[in-house]
Amino acid sequence: MTLTIVEASPDAPEAIALINELDEYLNQLPYPEQSRHAYSVTRLLREGVAFFVARYDGQAAACGGIKLFDTDYGEVKRMYVRPIFRGLGLGKAMLNHLAAYARSRQVDLLRLETGIYQTEAIGLYDSHGFQRRSPYGEYEEDPLSVYFELALPLNSH
Repeated sequence: MTLTIVEASPDAPEAIALINELDEYLNQLPYPEQSRHAYSVTRLLREGVAFFVARYDGQAAACGGIKLFDTDYGEVKRMYVRPIFRGLGLGKAMLNHLAAYARSRQVDLLRLETGIYQTEAIGLYDSHGFQRRSPYGEYEEDPLSVYFELALPLNSH
């Protein structure tokens, strides 16, 4: 089994399909509008989010993006692993890829927001060494959100 992660435009067909699946999943969860922070494809493009698609044996299996805030931090956006590919380490591989991308641009801190109902995502971030933190950037305190950050040593490979 082979895993490759390639940069893709958020408006590429594979990326759109993954983002649409993620949105279908998120829309089933009981978040009010003010607690929904997902970027649309248009906003991913407008804000210059670096976006990646993971292929497992040639099939688009997962995606993730990172928005750099100068060299202050990178924010993980639109992380998703298709259900049939879960448990294979694709989420960890994508996080490692995003971290390497950030480090290569002299960014030593990852941050993200996720919702309390995404228990699998929270488990992934906890197990990957992310620490919970207070809201940052444009986020405000929200009992339905969990905020994380991970320090990245710039000298590691």
